[in-house]
Amino acid sequence: MLARTTRASFAAASKRPYIYHSYPITLNKHARTEKWELTVGIEVHAELNTARKLFSKATTSVGDAPNTHAALFDVAFPGSQPIFQLDTLVPALRAALAFQCEIPPRSSFDRKHYFYQDQPNGYQITQYYEPFAKNGRLVLYPYDFPPDKTPQHTPKYIGIKQIQMEQDTAKTIQQPPSTHLLDFNRVSHPLIEIITMPEIHDPIVAAATARKIQMILKAVNACTTGMELGGLRADVNVSVRCHEESSQGANHSYHGVTGLGQRTEIKNLSSFKAVEDAIIAERDRQIDILESGGIIEGETRGWTLGSTTTKRLRSKEGEIDYRYMPDPDIAPIIVSDASTLTILSLIEHLRETLPMLPDELEHRLTSTYSLTAKDAMTLLTIDDGERMEYFLATITKLSEEWGDEASKTKSRLGKMVGDWVLMELGSMFKQLPWDANRVPPNYLADVISHVYRKVITSPTGKRLLAMKFEGDERSVAEIVKEENLALHPLSEEEYREMAQTLLERNPEMVMDIIRKGQTKKISWFVGQMMAEAPKGSMEPNKAKEVLEALLGLDGKVY
Repeated sequence: MLARTTRASFAAASKRPYIYHSYPITLNKHARTEKWELTVGIEVHAELNTARKLFSKATTSVGDAPNTHAALFDVAFPGSQPIFQLDTLVPALRAALAFQCEIPPRSSFDRKHYFYQDQPNGYQITQYYEPFAKNGRLVLYPYDFPPDKTPQHTPKYIGIKQIQMEQDTAKTIQQPPSTHLLDFNRVSHPLIEIITMPEIHDPIVAAATARKIQMILKAVNACTTGMELGGLRADVNVSVRCHEESSQGANHSYHGVTGLGQRTEIKNLSSFKAVEDAIIAERDRQIDILESGGIIEGETRGWTLGSTTTKRLRSKEGEIDYRYMPDPDIAPIIVSDASTLTILSLIEHLRETLPMLPDELEHRLTSTYSLTAKDAMTLLTIDDGERMEYFLATITKLSEEWGDEASKTKSRLGKMVGDWVLMELGSMFKQLPWDANRVPPNYLADVISHVYRKVITSPTGKRLLAMKFEGDERSVAEIVKEENLALHPLSEEEYREMAQTLLERNPEMVMDIIRKGQTKKISWFVGQMMAEAPKGSMEPNKAKEVLEALLGLDGKVY
């Protein structure tokens, strides 16, 4: 795995300060929902990237044999006691700092009582009364939304009510028809629960919020994996109220926000698409009930992929049902006196060494390396951040080789590497995970360098990537020499003669291009020239340029 991105990765980047931008864009609204206001709060549960469990010295595990990483406390062995593992606080604090949270002088753990097969103690240890972080925020910008979704016209600030540490449950494995097996490896795996304020009013914004939370957690190396691999799960709290009759059922409060409709909670959403679709389904269900004179019940509901409606799971428990109480076996975490200088210095150290966050990375990628906002966000979001690291490693290798030339052409270099990483190399991973990549960054850098210096053509460069991907262990230079792939360029006159001959042989296609504007047919002529030219002698871009000139499409005259 490549090194995590830090500010040092961009030492040569532009020194001007990072500036947040706003963009004039408008959200689309469905006509039926104009009279109703949707309100959503999100709770994201993220597995912390730690070596040990939260309250035992058992190691965390992903994919190991069932029940091989369980201490006595994890399985509620009589007489066993929880022992808080202080090192689990490190990734949690990184997350809190990334979300600009306050770190209170004291935090403590509580017991949340409920009986279920995956919770051997009969309660979950969490932080209900005194969480370790609170009053944070995140910001959504237009580039945080998919290209086909239209965000609001100004940056959207989403409040973070609190972030709390808690233990995970056992993993339940169903064996039809009625057997349930339990894997206690996951019990007491450290989690953080990130709770937003109920100030989201659009399903698209809710999905973008969950996506931004994941991006931030990955950027600071706080979580194990993302939603796609089960490292993050989201619960959404959904309510609606009528704009025209604000008093109709709008007498509920949630996290200090009053005047809301009765909320329902949708549990265990495992993708951003699921977050958006589940909210839409629940919003429409609640509106249907209210418009027919019914009443919304507070309940926990579920949603399955591809469904158009949510389904009831159980009635919604309240605080009294969970019987929250301070855990008498776990001491509070104190960071406000001289005896805890170690924790205070740890917080300050983490603050100073916090990796670059997604917004800053996006700005550097677009301003320094001239990537489009779409390409920058693609690098940041796919392959668990590994594609971004690969891009930077390739840039670093080329910068070392090119020296001053790289500094002078940084924007062109960045765009060129971005195209190769996302398009040419990316096309090989349509059905494969990124960890199947057999093309090291140094190899790609050599390919790009050969193409840039016109030693080989771009199609030859793509061929070299495919050969390496299939297991060819030779260097770029060795393959070029042994396969006789070096470019032996045609002269300007030879380009013109070949192009002119082709145009004269195909007068009907020429007329289609000139009179009907069917310029895509130029690509056919380029292909014919490439096929007729000696191997390695022609550059497609040069061929296209000559054809356009002969057709009078660029203002040049031969």
